[in-house]
Amino acid sequence: METFKVGDRVNFLNDKGGGVIRKIIDTRMVEVEIEDGFNVPVLISDLVLDFRAQPTRQQQMVDNVQKEIKNQQIIEEETKNEARRSELRRFARNSEEEGIYLAFIPHDQQWLLTGLIDVAVVNNTPADALYSFNLKEDEKYANIDYGSIAPFSKVVVEAISRDDIEHWCEGVIQVVLCQDDIDFVYHPLHAPFSLRTSRFFKDGSFVESGLLGEKALMVCLSTATALKGSETDYTKLMKDGVMQPKANKDIVKKAAEIDKHQTQPGEAIVDLHIGELVDNILGMSSNDIFRVQINYFKKMLDSAIENDYSKVTFIHGVGNGVLKNAIIEELKHYENTSNRMASISRFGVGAIDVMIKEK
Repeated sequence: METFKVGDRVNFLNDKGGGVIRKIIDTRMVEVEIEDGFNVPVLISDLVLDFRAQPTRQQQMVDNVQKEIKNQQIIEEETKNEARRSELRRFARNSEEEGIYLAFIPHDQQWLLTGLIDVAVVNNTPADALYSFNLKEDEKYANIDYGSIAPFSKVVVEAISRDDIEHWCEGVIQVVLCQDDIDFVYHPLHAPFSLRTSRFFKDGSFVESGLLGEKALMVCLSTATALKGSETDYTKLMKDGVMQPKANKDIVKKAAEIDKHQTQPGEAIVDLHIGELVDNILGMSSNDIFRVQINYFKKMLDSAIENDYSKVTFIHGVGNGVLKNAIIEELKHYENTSNRMASISRFGVGAIDVMIKEK
């Protein structure tokens, strides 16, 4: 006796027509839906499979192969996605402050100016991060990647060649942090970034990262402290059910000139090498170059003071010391500043920290 199952198309042995089995009544009888739409009980012994409606053995083999290929593709995609993610070195010496970072990590740590570069979003916080990575293309934005990043870990968005760098220098990263059992709420992060292509072709741009354990060009999008909402924000959220945008001057004010050099809230690094300031130095004399550099120094320092920055590091280079001496002389005219040599391990002897006191 043939074995039938629900969904089989069958023909009647002792009558014309047939239908589809809709129910197994018992070991001897099934319920068949006939062409008129009625369900009728029929003895199993009076039925035969409609082989014309059943998949052929060859078709079943094809279906099985396709199913296996699809499952393999899913496994490979999950493996590839997992390979993009890795944990940070949380307790390393000189690790960066908790926050969200954009990192450009050369594959070849011996030859930093050649080879592929990993573009990564770094979540150095105790919260899960939901992120969206968008690049600016002409006047529009293209979403390159989105997903989640576990606490204290990073995700590699893409491995890019040096020829593609210019397409990855401007965009917007958005992040929402989610964490259980906290007495505050995180503000969502909307972080535009804009980098000069020339930075990727200078050894000094890639510095040792405590979090990554290798050299990288790191951009601090925001510290974790800056994203934490106040108790007032939390109370309002619980009361109204909706978080209203803060009427904060920092949100509504126009972006300051110094902001494009910001490395973290209140701090910036300004590279005064002439190649960072102008696209073409053809025809410029030494005096012309010096004037551009010192004027840009004053412009950035004034902007930093006006926008309540606490520290700006100016990279002046080694050279003959003319620019460095001019900077120190200019600082005598700023009563609310002090200065010191910047970190030698990070900048060598070619940079100066300018600390800005509160007004």
